[in-house]
Amino acid sequence: MSTLAQFRNFTQRLPQTDLMPTIFIGHGSPMNGIEHNEFSQSWVDLAKNIPVPNAVLVVSAHWYTHGTFVTAMDFPTTIHDFGGFPRALFNVQYPAPGKPQLATEISGLVHSADVALDHDWGLDHGTWTIVRHMYPEANIPVLQLSIDYTKSPAQHYEMAREIYALRKKGVLIIGSGNMVHNLRLISWEMMHGGGYDWANEMNYKFKNLIANGDYQPLINYQNLGPDAMLAIPTPEHYLPLLYTLALRNDKEEVTIFNDKAIGGSLTMTSVLVG
Repeated sequence: MSTLAQFRNFTQRLPQTDLMPTIFIGHGSPMNGIEHNEFSQSWVDLAKNIPVPNAVLVVSAHWYTHGTFVTAMDFPTTIHDFGGFPRALFNVQYPAPGKPQLATEISGLVHSADVALDHDWGLDHGTWTIVRHMYPEANIPVLQLSIDYTKSPAQHYEMAREIYALRKKGVLIIGSGNMVHNLRLISWEMMHGGGYDWANEMNYKFKNLIANGDYQPLINYQNLGPDAMLAIPTPEHYLPLLYTLALRNDKEEVTIFNDKAIGGSLTMTSVLVG
């Protein structure tokens, strides 16, 4: 799998096509939003080496809803949906515009669900902690698509396929979560790197399935055994990965980056498609 250096070399060779890449990003701690570290630097590098998008659509683990919604306001607020962090993190504002007409288009593209236009949410930390590193000038419209907790992984995968056309219109679609995410079992001794055996094993299994284009076991992750249930005790951080995989066509390369376990029970492993 790719190291960060290999990832940078790869992105520097990305062709300038009419089809925007799509990405799953392990966002990890909200502190990544203000820290300069290996993860945030990779987000900076990524933005420099892919086409500049007309807009960004993020499927964030932190907008987990009954029903499906897309942000449709002119100026989404910056949501500080966390506690116990330094004041500097709460002071961050990311004043990117929205794009209501794109929200309406997204709602029309999805036929497997009713996508309601939302004017109250904004940009949560699953979005702005990443995008502020990628596009610090906040001059590109940013929208969020919520994750309906009443839908199955298979339904989310199929719904993602319905928005594929956005990639042809310069929209960068980002799934933001973590493949392995179990905060109940966090190890403070491993916060700077390291994973439990089960976390490393599941991360390895996920990567192999992704590399082989074998997505059905990933969709039906509940059948991958008890380690999968430790890795995904609740699905909201995992489901954004399925959106990214569903948006891939058969001819596209997949690159793994930020492939690192932290805190014992989290992985930052990320996927670039395109």
